[in-house]
Amino acid sequence: MKKSRMYLPRIVFIDEEIRKGIYPNCSSLAKKYEVSPKTIQRDIDYLKYSMDAPVEYDNARRGFYYTEPNYHLPSIDIKESDFFAICIAEKALEQYKNTQIYDKLQGIFDKIKLFLPDEIRVKTSWIDNRFTFMQESHTIINPDIWEKISLGLRHQKKINILHKKAGSEPVRRFVNPYHLASFRGEWYLIAWCHKRRTILKFAISRILQADVTEESFVIPEDFDFDTFLGPSMGIVTENREYPVKIKFTSAISHYITERMWHPDQLIKKNKDGSIILSFKTNSLFEVKRWVLSWGPGTEILSPAFLAEEVKKDLEEMMGEYG
Repeated sequence: MKKSRMYLPRIVFIDEEIRKGIYPNCSSLAKKYEVSPKTIQRDIDYLKYSMDAPVEYDNARRGFYYTEPNYHLPSIDIKESDFFAICIAEKALEQYKNTQIYDKLQGIFDKIKLFLPDEIRVKTSWIDNRFTFMQESHTIINPDIWEKISLGLRHQKKINILHKKAGSEPVRRFVNPYHLASFRGEWYLIAWCHKRRTILKFAISRILQADVTEESFVIPEDFDFDTFLGPSMGIVTENREYPVKIKFTSAISHYITERMWHPDQLIKKNKDGSIILSFKTNSLFEVKRWVLSWGPGTEILSPAFLAEEVKKDLEEMMGEYG
């Protein structure tokens, strides 16, 4: 019996009522759960015929019971440590509340937990109060646009979008969606643009309209997101690579050495406690923004023109502050 829209919490409720030994019937269960008796009967049928539950109806007591008193709903065979990891992943979902991913995955996690043994659920209940993922600021995404882009991506259908760059007028484009990427609170669509005849990045929050067409496309076999992005330090990239060297004073050097900022980074430690961070990248815009975020204690050694750009930005900021 197919039950693609099974409401698992209701199934669990029915199971718990039957196991109490009170011989509930469709009417009493429907009244407690505030659904129709027909809905409960369908759930009972699902329990009996699809989940092989030993449930029968006692005519004398006018209610359902289990012919095998020790029967329990099937549970997932999972270790406590595995469930701990699942719970942490669920908490991490809070970073994606601005997308449809959150609601769908949250529903999946809820279903998984319903079929776990009670003792495991109780042992890990402390996670809710002791783990927090602090979310970055994020853009606001239209759920309908997100759904249509996801649909085009899943079924490899071309999408007609109306996209607006910052400070520009909206432009209509036909695109082949290849990939979705999340970076610093924004989701980006990586797609082949028929107007520009190349692969571009589109901030989804700036897509004002999206319509999935019936026209199919094939993602090139040689497309790879990591290769497309290259040795970047963010989502904004250029067509060439630059060797970058940045000096950090001893006051902040320990903050730099304790993290991985770029997959190809090299760190040289100086006698005075300062360090020089080196790497090659195709995203100097992201490098400049990152360096400025550290404030005093940083110095771009190369490329020289990037150091001049930072100096110019700082001078303009000083002017704005009088």
